[in-house]
Amino acid sequence: MRQRQTPRSALPLRWLLTDARNDALLDAALAALPPNSALVLRHYHLRPADRMARMGALARKAQALGHLAILSGTAGEARALGAEGIYGAAALHPAPGLLRLATAHNTAEIAAANAAQADGVFVSPVFATRSHPGAPVLGPAGFHTVAAEATMPVIALGGMSETRAAELGWPRWGAIDGLIQVP
Repeated sequence: MRQRQTPRSALPLRWLLTDARNDALLDAALAALPPNSALVLRHYHLRPADRMARMGALARKAQALGHLAILSGTAGEARALGAEGIYGAAALHPAPGLLRLATAHNTAEIAAANAAQADGVFVSPVFATRSHPGAPVLGPAGFHTVAAEATMPVIALGGMSETRAAELGWPRWGAIDGLIQVP
């Protein structure tokens, strides 16, 4: 797979994140995503070899549909899979030729993403989420406070859906449940 160069300003508006809950539904969810969306391949529930095999298959499917494939893993793993970028802590380190999508829960983590010159940052959790039941949330005001510190595009995450994104007044968001019907 050839890697596409996507400038910061052209980062997708919709980001589907994978986990154990939505794995069986991902093929249909990818096909239903708006054009030029992104898939963040996490699959932390699988053993390393199974994880890489599953994520490779999903990356190919996402790219065939015109979506970006972003890997939660190392730059070397992302390159081996033909992914366009990396997600999470690895995004705070140089990765020439790959998009780097950091994660942040507060302004200190935004400062780290800014210092690393990440291409984008997921700010979470905005709202209550099944991924982290009972975890404190930023809420709209907290999200906007944290997001205002970012020097790169911000992707809202945590309990997000089309309705919540509209309530938040934020065009760029990601979800596990909010873009797919998870049982």
